[in-house]
Amino acid sequence: MTQTPPPQETPAPQENSSPQPRTPPESAVAASPGPSMGRLVGVDLARALAVFGMYVVHIGPPLSATDGVASWVRYLADGHSSVLFATLAGFSLMLIAGRREPKAGLAGRQAKARIAIRALILLALGTALAMVYGGVIILNFYGVFFLLALPLVRLRARTLAITAAVLALVTPQLAFALNSLLSESVQQGINVYDPLHRLSDVGVLDLLLTGFYPALTWMSFVIAGMALGRLDLSSGTVQRRLAALGAALTVTAYGMSLLLAGKDALRSLAEDGLSSSGSGSAPLDSGSFEPNLSASLLLTAGPHSGTTFDIIGSVGVAILVIVGATVAMDRLPRLRHLAKPVIAVGTMSLTAYVGHFVAQSVLSVPGGTGTQQSWMPLLMFIGGAIAFASIWSRFFRRGPLEYLLNASTKPAKYIR
Repeated sequence: MTQTPPPQETPAPQENSSPQPRTPPESAVAASPGPSMGRLVGVDLARALAVFGMYVVHIGPPLSATDGVASWVRYLADGHSSVLFATLAGFSLMLIAGRREPKAGLAGRQAKARIAIRALILLALGTALAMVYGGVIILNFYGVFFLLALPLVRLRARTLAITAAVLALVTPQLAFALNSLLSESVQQGINVYDPLHRLSDVGVLDLLLTGFYPALTWMSFVIAGMALGRLDLSSGTVQRRLAALGAALTVTAYGMSLLLAGKDALRSLAEDGLSSSGSGSAPLDSGSFEPNLSASLLLTAGPHSGTTFDIIGSVGVAILVIVGATVAMDRLPRLRHLAKPVIAVGTMSLTAYVGHFVAQSVLSVPGGTGTQQSWMPLLMFIGGAIAFASIWSRFFRRGPLEYLLNASTKPAKYIR
């Protein structure tokens, strides 16, 4: 169907017969921290976990072909890996705009220019990947997320958190209403004049409202990540509070949804969405998500359902993963040493994300469709990504695509 993150700069993602949305690495924004920023190594680890979650969705067997622990791994990857990418993307924006204190004056203008350049590149790259490989590529959605986030990069953590919460409460209902009013003929009329839609089947309307990662609802994840980026994640007090918050959001959202929608409704949503296109994805030849417009589904919290419960619960999971990875890297030096090859993947998650499409095409590896029953291709891709990142990082500070992305923002220094 995202793969966040002085750090090096990088960006920030199918079962059955229809392939899954292409969810990318978050590091399309900023790359991993150097030695002087060791406290951010946990963010790189979280990004690597998001990359592997994406591999599970795109390459692993479908949910219907798994059971036991494998079923849980697949279920956790569906939806949550793309949300983790988006949350880490927001975190990475703060690495550019000023982590604890927002950059002001000339530095602030140049930081915004760098973000804008990245946004345009991601929009172009995502569109190009969709044209070549088909499916729903999250990178072009990322480009829109970054542009929409530009006016918010100077806000404080509390303001950002409140903004994310308000959007989570309001936008799912607004999206439902707008989608209910938007007829197919109106959509087609808009798409006819949309050059992006003609290029890749993912147009402006898809990017903002009707697509698989619509900015209207997904900005909640990005802004939540921006709020995290303003906090001192190396602080034990902050870590404990965030862990408690993440757990509370997760339990409350999924628990309330279970009570209101009922177990049968949740199971039906998961089975209908995940089995029809793996992770609830759109068909390979379509960039739009076709929602069931029954108002009762607003009470559910299934992957990619886009409801308030889904957004709040998924943010809670993302917070727990980020905080858990940070605490583990801070307090378990031996584990940190052992995880070094995995962390290397997180520092070049854009490369790992785009690279897996190329590898899938060259090796003719089927995606997570009904024909994919073995976990071996997935393990090979994960092992290959770890091996490549480990070797590359011994000689270069950034991954190959991360280097190109960083170089492309150099003109921002001429902003005055």
